[in-house]
Amino acid sequence: MDEPSHLIEDKVQALSDIELAALLCLITEQHCIIEAEKQSLDEIDQEIRLVAKNVFGLTWAVLECSESTTLDEFGTGILVGGEDEDYFGSVNDNPRGDFSQGPSQKSNERVPRSARPFTRLDSRRIANLVVAKNLNQASNQVQIQALELIRGKRNYTRTAVHAAPKPFLFIALNAVGTAPLSLHLSDHICISHKHQLEDGLPNLEELQRKGRIYEDDASTSSVVRSHPETYEHRDGPVVFSAADLAELSDLVAKVRISTEVRAYLHNIVVFMRLHRAVGGGISAMATRHFSLLSHALAPLHGLSYITPALVALAARKIYPHRIQITSPENERSMQWGSSLDAVKAVLEGVTPDDVVEEVLQSVEVPL
Repeated sequence: MDEPSHLIEDKVQALSDIELAALLCLITEQHCIIEAEKQSLDEIDQEIRLVAKNVFGLTWAVLECSESTTLDEFGTGILVGGEDEDYFGSVNDNPRGDFSQGPSQKSNERVPRSARPFTRLDSRRIANLVVAKNLNQASNQVQIQALELIRGKRNYTRTAVHAAPKPFLFIALNAVGTAPLSLHLSDHICISHKHQLEDGLPNLEELQRKGRIYEDDASTSSVVRSHPETYEHRDGPVVFSAADLAELSDLVAKVRISTEVRAYLHNIVVFMRLHRAVGGGISAMATRHFSLLSHALAPLHGLSYITPALVALAARKIYPHRIQITSPENERSMQWGSSLDAVKAVLEGVTPDDVVEEVLQSVEVPL
């Protein structure tokens, strides 16, 4: 790789786990799920806001979801404010003429009832980075709306149609151990990541060190949180500019994959589908995302080709949120007379992460 590529590689090495997940999604134009302990969701939410502004220079919006969240609340929650003044924002400064009665007008001219005959246009727009906190608790209708936003890059409200900007990243921020997202929404979200407390929140910690902190009086915890209004850009330019993202996207398109590694990737897919604990989730969309992420990881490691290690890493990010663990009654060996109690014992405690690791250990790695 040339010198600029090495500079980008150095930037990548300094990224945190959340920053790296966001970068992967931005260069592949995909979306992600971030899971963490329930008590740390607020801090991660604030970390993502700082990542959006300081690392990528993007606008952000955070939507708090619950069972009572409506479609209107979803539609307005993902928007950020536009210009204070629109085309009809000034009565006295109208480039196309003033409709109000003026000294030069004749007394018999028709005067409109209002000096401002048109309503203000909705100048708001969808944020570059949208965080839907606890999206898995929202109703099916809201999750379908999120799916339409991801697929169609548009959101329809009662008064307007808002197109998603470019770049656009949708993050579902959920608590570990809670209900999964709906089947189709999970399938259209490329990667999932579980944030561990020991990984830290470098942007938020840096902000706290600078003294931009306040104590949340409404909270019963002793956690010190940064107020969103105090978020500021770092001194100097953002870490990854639009040009950097475009360069990485170009490098992803040039990544090569050998026949042996491609066969390894597809063998993993086959073994996933045939695993006795899997009841579904290994879809064609998942396979496309699997291949895409394998390609995207290569330039971040300074490579122009895909290695088996990158394929295994991609599998750990693609499949955990998709895999559905089958019930003992539907396990395939029950069709030829297996004992239900024995099957229950085998499947007890099996998680999607266990399935992925078992498959990676079973598939022969090319040399």
